[in-house]
Amino acid sequence: MKMKSYKNILGGLAAVAAVGLTGCTDGYEPTPVENFTIDYVFSTTDSVGTQALYYLSNVYNQLKPGHNRVANDYLDAATDDATSLYYDESEVYRLATGRYTASTRVGDDMDWNSYYQTIREATILIANIDRVPFRLTYVKGDEQPDENGKVKETPFNVTMKAEARYLRAFAYFNLVKRYGGVPLLGEKVFDLHDDLEMPRNTFAECVDYIVGELDLARKDLRGLNTISSGYEMAVTREACDALKSRLLLYAASKLYNESPLEPGNELIGYAAYDASRWKVAADAAKAFIQQYGHEGSGVVDLTPDYRQIFTAHYSSNNPELIWSIVKQHSGTVIETLNGPLGFTGNALGQGRTLPSQNLVESFPMADGYMPGKSPKYSYVPDGTQYDNRDPRLGMTVLHNASPWLGRALATYLGGSNNPNSTSVYNRTGYYMCKFMRDYGSGTSRQYENTVHNWVEMRYAEILLNYAEAMNEFAGPDAENVREYLIMLRRRAGIEAGDDNSYGIPTGLSKDEMRELIYNERRVEMAFEEQRFNDLRRWRLAEKALSTPVQGLEIINRDGQLSYNKVDVINPNWENRRYFYPIPYSEVLKNKNMVQNPNW
Repeated sequence: MKMKSYKNILGGLAAVAAVGLTGCTDGYEPTPVENFTIDYVFSTTDSVGTQALYYLSNVYNQLKPGHNRVANDYLDAATDDATSLYYDESEVYRLATGRYTASTRVGDDMDWNSYYQTIREATILIANIDRVPFRLTYVKGDEQPDENGKVKETPFNVTMKAEARYLRAFAYFNLVKRYGGVPLLGEKVFDLHDDLEMPRNTFAECVDYIVGELDLARKDLRGLNTISSGYEMAVTREACDALKSRLLLYAASKLYNESPLEPGNELIGYAAYDASRWKVAADAAKAFIQQYGHEGSGVVDLTPDYRQIFTAHYSSNNPELIWSIVKQHSGTVIETLNGPLGFTGNALGQGRTLPSQNLVESFPMADGYMPGKSPKYSYVPDGTQYDNRDPRLGMTVLHNASPWLGRALATYLGGSNNPNSTSVYNRTGYYMCKFMRDYGSGTSRQYENTVHNWVEMRYAEILLNYAEAMNEFAGPDAENVREYLIMLRRRAGIEAGDDNSYGIPTGLSKDEMRELIYNERRVEMAFEEQRFNDLRRWRLAEKALSTPVQGLEIINRDGQLSYNKVDVINPNWENRRYFYPIPYSEVLKNKNMVQNPNW
């Protein structure tokens, strides 16, 4: 199949007027490159919309799945949850320690240009797609039959426009969570003669704009029940409402609402605190649950098997997925990049992203209480610390003696799975196993082809969004706060206990419930690019990332193992890192572009 790719030659706001549509095929060029114009892509005679569909596909292809996204490491390796095997040489280490400036930036996570490229290309499609005389139609998924039993079908250009509008809103969200308020370009497709020295919009203006775009897009998007396996990347109404829930939760959070980094600076937060923003966020999550979730149509719900969330398509008994970014299907790339060192052949792993002792200690015991506080289990921080723990620990982290590919791992220094004959060895004593199938049981001795979609949004996040927002607004006894957390713990396999509390007692204060919710989000969403952003929006980075990221050093002396916590990274947090610096090139070219505080 011939695939065409349309790209902007130049990226970034300062060069956003450059329309560089280029075409390439598998080795030859049947259509001259100069013919890839707006009129060619959005042809008034193409009733199938071939080129327009290629164009939209290219906008989708700019989405960034999180699997080993930061130069082969997970973003969580820039938090207290993990580090990189190549910790002092990697891009993620520079993120973790603040070794970047407005000029010397760190690769993918500090991107600016590609998001504006997505915004521009989506706007081009929105402005031009109605030229195409589509014969293709679609069904949204909730239309009612008429008196003749027929369901009205909608021209495909309508859903294409809505999908492009969502992708544009998603790009703006990714900019705003990194930089605060950014220039909003609206519906104008700029050319080289336009004034491009645009000021940044305020944080509030950006939030309102994105909400408005999502509300506009959702009415013309299809529902999840119309999306078949292999097309999980397609944007749906459920994805639209899930992004709205995430956005409003962020907007209500401490960094932007209660305790902005620089009070009065409306580019990076609201002008004044408003507690009702928590209610707005809670209402958005609740509306999702009541319309699509277990209190509504049930088109989404918790997947019974936690591990299967990340290794199965929609059609494979995986109702939790709301939106996944599909960049790779069946393969072993996640295992070979992150699996344990010390194996050979198809079982060889590179051990890139290594969980920390900090993360391990955040998992509760099997009864739901934290280590050292459980009334049922004793806890000793040595080799027995993994006994009687939240089952999600074993589905997220591998430790010394974990069964894997037919043998017990030896992660002590010099062990078969932690050779220290070179400078590159596992300094935390742990490996990541999330997103992988269960190689700890069964007969597998090699990694097998497995589905590895990047799950961008799932139902568990919506439940957590509601619990957090409603606790902040109305306290821990508000409707469903405990219930939704219990749902997650029940699915995880935590014990109910005699009081059916799953380790969440009644009578907690708002602060105590907040701490529990934060921790539940940490363990449930580990390595899903939540922790990095959560620490910032909660304004907890200055605490969590001012203490060392620790590992567990295990020494084997004649068969006797000793365990010692060791500091692996000291992030040396600076508060200016709550926001990335605007690229220096943008500030230099645009006299109206205001830099973020202290950059």
